[in-house]
Amino acid sequence: MPKIIVEFRNVGFQIDGAKILDDLNFEVLKGEILVLLGESGCGKTTTLKLINRLYEPTSGAVLVEGKATIDWDAIVLRRRTGYVLQEAGLFPHFTVAENVALVPNLENWDASKQQSRTQEMLELVGLNPQKFSDRFPHELSGGQRQRVGVARALAANPDLLLLDEPFGALDALTRVNLQKEFARVVKTLGKTAVFVTHDLHEAFILGTRICLMDKGKIVFLETPENFRKSDLPLVRNYLETIDL
Repeated sequence: MPKIIVEFRNVGFQIDGAKILDDLNFEVLKGEILVLLGESGCGKTTTLKLINRLYEPTSGAVLVEGKATIDWDAIVLRRRTGYVLQEAGLFPHFTVAENVALVPNLENWDASKQQSRTQEMLELVGLNPQKFSDRFPHELSGGQRQRVGVARALAANPDLLLLDEPFGALDALTRVNLQKEFARVVKTLGKTAVFVTHDLHEAFILGTRICLMDKGKIVFLETPENFRKSDLPLVRNYLETIDL
């Protein structure tokens, strides 16, 4: 049986009495990429933020590695979890190397280990360390910044990666290249990922399973193959948006 890395048990979330998420139940298994798919406001980013305790559930429980997030030390949990945002969220006054080494530095890795790990991660995402280590984020293209963001998320060797539309602001060609690169990296390193997108094509490229959300609820959760076969109206609406 595959190991369960993340589990949602009857999870609800409200803000000022407004229901954002309603009775979510699902698992994320070790080694898979679970894609949270849906339109803006459906609750997918909120779901992601519950995993690393940026939010806490109003009802039910979110478990990471079998332990409820509210029982984790929030800082420890976040340092154990790679997190990649749209536009990468790099520190502008840090060099590329300093950005990548952020968590290892906070974890007091020795300098030589930080340096070797930073070089390794930059090479992994296709950036030459000799060329890019001393650059600042404003000196990079959008695609390069996103690669640095992925390298930073991987630097401390977390088992779990959370990604919130990380490639959404990029041009189509750069986006496709990074999608393929990310899928390769996750498979090569045996990581587990939860990936937020509103793009079905991206979901098909990356997802082991696709979790379709609407108005704070899970509408459909299946493999890409079974997603294509579904007769559910909302699924069919999504399928009409891409060339099959």
